[in-house]
Amino acid sequence: MNGLEISELYYKQFGRPMLEETFGDIMQYVCAGLVGAGSECFGFDDEVSGDHDLDPGFCLFIPGEDIVDSATEWKLERAYAKLPAEFMGIKRSRLVSGGAKRRGVIRTADFYRGRIGGMRFFDDPNSWFYVSDHYLAEAVNGRVFEDNYGEFTSIREKLLDMPEDVRLKKLAGRLYLAGQAAPYNYGRAVKRGDEGAAQLALFEFYEQISAAIFLFNRKYRPFYKWAMRAMRELPALAELEGGLVFLLSAPNRSCSGDKLETIEGIYRAITDFALKEGYTKKVPGDIAELAFDLNDAIRDNSLRNESILFGV
Repeated sequence: MNGLEISELYYKQFGRPMLEETFGDIMQYVCAGLVGAGSECFGFDDEVSGDHDLDPGFCLFIPGEDIVDSATEWKLERAYAKLPAEFMGIKRSRLVSGGAKRRGVIRTADFYRGRIGGMRFFDDPNSWFYVSDHYLAEAVNGRVFEDNYGEFTSIREKLLDMPEDVRLKKLAGRLYLAGQAAPYNYGRAVKRGDEGAAQLALFEFYEQISAAIFLFNRKYRPFYKWAMRAMRELPALAELEGGLVFLLSAPNRSCSGDKLETIEGIYRAITDFALKEGYTKKVPGDIAELAFDLNDAIRDNSLRNESILFGV
């Protein structure tokens, strides 16, 4: 069983009975689940993950003090802390107070403030450009076990539906920057014998292309440590992960030719995908041309006319 499954089982065996017995009057306002930071929230935990942060606990998200007051919040925290200290051979972690809390009682507003800046995120369409994808990934990962009030899930569902014009603007910028990084800057650095600059160009190429691959899949790229793992599970373009690993890990002096071929292969795969899926109606001459085709598809005039790098 992975961390998500263990957490849900622990909630069903101990958390929900505690709520029903002691907090029946506010249970209608509580959202239970496991969402946020940590490999277990992505389903990526393994035997290596067990050396830190492994905890069978769960999150209890509650609305503002006008609905669940601070005295009730404190009582709920105390009740959560008294749940069994060990489950399936795994010991509970000590709760951390303040913004670093990953388990226990958490105000819905505090959780989303830590990821997207606050509950007013959707008031400004440009907010989508100011939040890193890995924070958006933390806001929508994991699993909601039950949400009686619906506030937490409502925000979560809105975040899962990035506006199409925003996605296209981000895609256009990512692809344009990828084309600058490689083969252009990488090839020039190799010719100069500048190993450091060449590798930095490949890092930049990976950064932009991997972000674009997630955007094509309508997914948020998680924290860099888990980006490759998450890419392997994407429904489209997951096969490019192997080439990206080669670019980052193989030596430049002996493999620059193979790396340039790999870069061109990645571009062909992306342009073929874009043509097949209707992002463009013609075969792009290069990745920069595809970037401008995507930008031209944006319906909002003001956003379309912003710099192609506005989304990154």
